[in-house]
Amino acid sequence: MNIEIWSDVVCPWCYIGKRRLEKALHQLEGFIQVQIRWRSYELDPGAEKSIDKDMASRLSEKYRISPQQAKESMAHIASLALAEGLEYNLDGAKMTNSFDAHRLIQMASKNGLGGQMKERLLCAYFVESENISDKAALLRFACEVGLDSGEVSGMLASDAFADKVRADESLATELGISGVPFFVFDSKYAVSGAQSSEVFLEVLTRVQAESGQKSINTDEASNCSNDSCQI
Repeated sequence: MNIEIWSDVVCPWCYIGKRRLEKALHQLEGFIQVQIRWRSYELDPGAEKSIDKDMASRLSEKYRISPQQAKESMAHIASLALAEGLEYNLDGAKMTNSFDAHRLIQMASKNGLGGQMKERLLCAYFVESENISDKAALLRFACEVGLDSGEVSGMLASDAFADKVRADESLATELGISGVPFFVFDSKYAVSGAQSSEVFLEVLTRVQAESGQKSINTDEASNCSNDSCQI
């Protein structure tokens, strides 16, 4: 089964959605085999690499809510992340541009390490409060997952894989994707938002059954919610 996932490294729902999908896949271990393709998507393509504002201030401005409402929203998201085993530090998150991070994921994917690179960058941003646009930090993360330091340095000093990032974003526009995470299963079913693991389990089961392979019994999925980041 092929799963395409549009998401951004700076989207808190994307990390939560990743974990919930992984939980569903774990329940089906031994029944299905999946290939995941991480598609690039920038929530704020025009963001500067150095932004002298914290997340609460940015959310307050973007969604026209009070600073207190922004902090309450962040606390809610952090609690949901914690339920998935993710210890978010949203107060310490460094607001920045994610384009180079997406280029690095594209490079890692070419080398069979896309999933590892995506996980490392999400953790760096949301848990470790790292600057995911800093090239020295990106080089360090890349080496940690097994990429060649010389090749990564050369990529970061060029515009390599920029076309891959833009192609994914153009495809997202064609598909009408306006928020992430966004999941596409075998080009048949689309799931928008960080749905529950039960919802993912239902979709995985349905797609697997329609492929004519071994069927899987699951409990009925709960109703969907729309937990995603919008442009």
